[in-house]
Amino acid sequence: MQNRILRLLAAFVLIGAGLGISAAQDKPPKETKTAVSPADEPSTTDPATPEPPPSKDRPALQKRNPRYLVRSSDVLQISFPVTPEFDQLVTVQPDGYISLHGAGDIYVEGKTVPEIIELLKGAYAKILHEPIIDILLKDFEKPYFIVGGQVTRPGKYDLRGDTTVTEAVQIAGGFTEKSKHSKVVIYRRVSEGWVEVKELDVKKMLAKNDLNEDIHLHPGDMIYVPQNGISKIKSFLPSTGLGMSMPF
Repeated sequence: MQNRILRLLAAFVLIGAGLGISAAQDKPPKETKTAVSPADEPSTTDPATPEPPPSKDRPALQKRNPRYLVRSSDVLQISFPVTPEFDQLVTVQPDGYISLHGAGDIYVEGKTVPEIIELLKGAYAKILHEPIIDILLKDFEKPYFIVGGQVTRPGKYDLRGDTTVTEAVQIAGGFTEKSKHSKVVIYRRVSEGWVEVKELDVKKMLAKNDLNEDIHLHPGDMIYVPQNGISKIKSFLPSTGLGMSMPF
């Protein structure tokens, strides 16, 4: 009887082992993951599109330390070190062209000196072999700023060195009694067709003796000082013979 029980237990053990092997063979192999470098992974975002060119609806970004752009009435000294017989002094005409000896007219307004040199090389390549050309700006429009409105001497002034708005107003003779110097306006051209407008409370700065917010001028800036409200209606007020003082 004991031997029969042992044989049954042995049979159950063998059957269980067989079932375990069969289940292991039927189980699908474990999926392994392969490392993928970030460069190989597909991008989930669209590739960056290039910045659209500036248009009339969007101003061009200002360049840092931009080169001077030639304008009408500028005078250029053109030198040919190898062939000095082509040396010439030309003035940019009102239409933006210059007339060259032996090479006709080319349009140069709005271009930098290096760009003009390349244009001249192309123009003279027809008569000279690999021409060497130098250009010197002999006369050009000097940097300036404009002050208008309620100042003593409104007008156009040379921009000589670093100048702030309050300094520019003093150069123009200072505020008049009709000025609203709490709302001084600065107009700055960003690009063709676009002008940046800033408003400055000069009255507040001067009252606090704090010029940290004083704006430094760029060439071509225009400052406008508006008229205060009381001076606009003062001529319509009845005269009582009494003194009257009202804040601006």
